[in-house]
Amino acid sequence: MDDFPAKIADLLESVASRVREMTVERAAGWARWTAIGVVLAMLGLLMLIFTIVALFRLLAGVVTVEGAYGIFGGLFVLIGIVLWTKRLPSPDDQTATEQREI
Repeated sequence: MDDFPAKIADLLESVASRVREMTVERAAGWARWTAIGVVLAMLGLLMLIFTIVALFRLLAGVVTVEGAYGIFGGLFVLIGIVLWTKRLPSPDDQTATEQREI
């Protein structure tokens, strides 16, 4: 019976460490990877912006600045048109989805 308080203390410590392992350490891992992901996304966005600016300046050196604006504008309009057509499912896909729901 002299060992009983020590066993209870060890049990409580092991339970507390197990709970911490299952909650705090997992949350800390998720928070760490989320922060790393946000930093990498911002660096990627910055790299994309600098690349577009560099390509624009190179193109403006080859043609006039107005021509570079025209080429980039046309390119972005084409990309926008493609994305706009992809925004909704086609009518055939929509009727197939409605038929499956019935």
